[in-house]
Amino acid sequence: MVGVGHFQRLWSLIAGLSARGVPVHVLTHGGCRSLVEQAGGRFVDLFAGHTLESADDASLPIPARSVTFAGRYGEEIARMVADLDPGLIVHDTFAVIGRVVARILDIPRVNVCAGHNAAPQRLLAELATDPRVRISERCLEAVEILRTRHGLADASPFSYVSGLSPDLNLYCEPPEFLSAEERTVFEPVEFYGSLPGPDYPRPEAVAAPFQPRAAGRLNVYVSFGTVIWGYYAADALRILRTLAEALDQEPDVSAVISLGGAKLTDDERAALRRARVSVESYVDQWRILERADVYVTHHGLNSTHEAIVQGVPMLSCPFFWDQPGLARRSQELGVALPLLREPRGRLTTAEVATALQALRRRRTELGAALERARGWEREVMAARPRILDRLVALSS
Repeated sequence: MVGVGHFQRLWSLIAGLSARGVPVHVLTHGGCRSLVEQAGGRFVDLFAGHTLESADDASLPIPARSVTFAGRYGEEIARMVADLDPGLIVHDTFAVIGRVVARILDIPRVNVCAGHNAAPQRLLAELATDPRVRISERCLEAVEILRTRHGLADASPFSYVSGLSPDLNLYCEPPEFLSAEERTVFEPVEFYGSLPGPDYPRPEAVAAPFQPRAAGRLNVYVSFGTVIWGYYAADALRILRTLAEALDQEPDVSAVISLGGAKLTDDERAALRRARVSVESYVDQWRILERADVYVTHHGLNSTHEAIVQGVPMLSCPFFWDQPGLARRSQELGVALPLLREPRGRLTTAEVATALQALRRRRTELGAALERARGWEREVMAARPRILDRLVALSS
């Protein structure tokens, strides 16, 4: 829909299928056009006729608006897609429109799972009591259309978490991140990983905020991504202020806080800056992780696996949705240590200092676990050609 991080996970699919000579029409927003074309795909503006806001500018969480979009404009989008003569629909779970179009056109679909262990039954139960939820009348009307006109018996304002496909689901992590019991929810499933691959076009190299890694110094990178600022800005600022104060007290630390593009006031930024702590609106995360020794993270899916591939141990600071579960699993696998005791919990400077001490003490152990997990990432990427062949077969 509109999440760049979600699109990034689809990039290697577009590139891989295009390299096989398969025409890949990519329906998304204009901000991704260049990336689509660099992957060999054919860009189609999903929002040329109707924006997400024209469908619904009120429902919360924001992904519920993709349900409204699918209900209100599903038939119109399906007619546009039919002209492309598709044999297969591949869609991110949040892109409810993909499920609806596949239903209308009666063709198979592949769902690309959005999130860690995003089991629909559990997420739907959590959303039923989520204090963020505000569902508009437009969304409720769209849900009724999805149920009665398009036959989606399970349609709800939260259909953006329940779009598993009976044809195939692509899971965006190595299989080791799920237990055997957890995997059954996503069957039929292939494990594809979340990294876009070495050919993914990245911006030109920029001056890194860190010096190269060196003994006797810790380069600490702090980022909570982009999505949390739309829901939990006050909590994020509170935690970042504690982190900035604590990191500035560590004589061997150089720290960078990335705001993920969040628009803070001058006073809010000033409250985070310290002698040993710089604050950036946005950084090239891939490149900064090349020089980081520690990553204080919310455990977004892409961020977690980028850190693993770069061999960077993590301190877990989850906020909501799949992040607490991915934090726990990362700790169980030995690639992260806990920082917050609960999502969006209280944090003290003493707890930050204790976590850094534990990380220094366990660097060898963490390094070995990261190397093992990097092997899993390589294995899922090596399996991609076989999975792409399976997609081609489904489209026939």
